[in-house]
Amino acid sequence: MRIYGNGPGDASIRRPGHAYAELVGGPLDGQLLDVTGWGAQQLLDGALLMCESGMYGPGGRSDYAGRADEAGRLYWQGDSP
Repeated sequence: MRIYGNGPGDASIRRPGHAYAELVGGPLDGQLLDVTGWGAQQLLDGALLMCESGMYGPGGRSDYAGRADEAGRLYWQGDSP
C-alpha cells in the first residue's frame, strides 16, 4: 500500500514503531496515513490532506475523518479548495 506523503522511492515503506490508518474512499482511497502520536480525538477529527487528484485539482484538499466505532481507518468526507 502506498503511504500518503512518502516520496516515489519510499512510497510503500512502513517505518517500525509507527501507526498507520487506511484512507477509505475519495481520491486517496487505499493509501495509508502515518498517525503516530495522534490522540483519540485527533483520529476522530481527521485531517485535510493535500490532493492532486481531488475535485479541486492541484492545491485542493481531501477531508478524511475517523469513526468512533472503527479504529485504523479514516473515511473521506469530501474535498475543499
